[in-house]
Amino acid sequence: MFTTTLRPALLAASRSPRVEKTVTGMASTRKVVRRFVAGETEAQAGAATAALRESGRYVSIDYLGEDTTDIERARATVSHYLTLLDTLSELPGSTEAVRPLEVSLKLSALGQSLPRDGHAIALENAHKICTAAAAAGVWVTVDAEDHTTTDSTLAVVRALRADFPWVGTVLQAYLLRTEGDCRDLAGPGSRIRLCKGAYREPAGVAYQDRDEVDASYLRCLDILMRGQGYPMVATHDPVMLEAAAGYIRSARREPDRFEFQMLYGIRDEEQRRLVATGAHLRTYVPYGDQWYGYFMRRLAERPANLAFFLRSFGPGARR
Repeated sequence: MFTTTLRPALLAASRSPRVEKTVTGMASTRKVVRRFVAGETEAQAGAATAALRESGRYVSIDYLGEDTTDIERARATVSHYLTLLDTLSELPGSTEAVRPLEVSLKLSALGQSLPRDGHAIALENAHKICTAAAAAGVWVTVDAEDHTTTDSTLAVVRALRADFPWVGTVLQAYLLRTEGDCRDLAGPGSRIRLCKGAYREPAGVAYQDRDEVDASYLRCLDILMRGQGYPMVATHDPVMLEAAAGYIRSARREPDRFEFQMLYGIRDEEQRRLVATGAHLRTYVPYGDQWYGYFMRRLAERPANLAFFLRSFGPGARR
């Protein structure tokens, strides 16, 4: 029922202005959001990052926002990232080959969706952020969004890598095209975050069955592990984690040649366990006041997340 009914409904609601107005107006919602979102300011994101670093985790920080159709808002997003990078530059540095700090960018928040020259504007804005990140010793990964943006996003990533070869990107296993993209992008120096996918996509471009998505994830992960890049295994699924361990052994990958990634507020004990094994574990930390779409996709990912949200409306819950 969750996969066939509730998940599609939640993903549809994630892009509904009417539902957004209702959900964001609830005091109980904001209480639950604090589990998944590190705050609304750069200072709060920096504090969450410092705490995670003390536990041995790496961090990727995302200033929340997407589908921007206002150029001034896109410029404001760039300003937030530049302020964030100033904040991160004040944290203890590292000489590790794998950068412990990273920012994640959604190109639609940087202007990709603008009706005129959106692709070029997003590239220019991303280049500004990468320049500041390089100065701060911080990596950048470009997030994946819905399938209509994939070609533009990968083109931006290729352009950025000409100046910043450490720029990473995200591939979503539920898209039919992703196995081919993994082959194309598994070369030397690449950094690919592989996730299952979090948007509502039509059957013509994406697998709809959970088992098919899992099978695609494993095929893609095998390609990346046998490639020459740096795979980033983004999953909370115990089955996928166990399979990843097998691929890592088969490919004889040392700990500095791959990493696991999980979301802020989800499976904290498992995150700590992976760090204790000597693996690199990077926690994806979102912040900002545009949290609605991200929050709804988190509810759609796992029944446990939705149950946690619904319990907040039980007896004694504060409205």
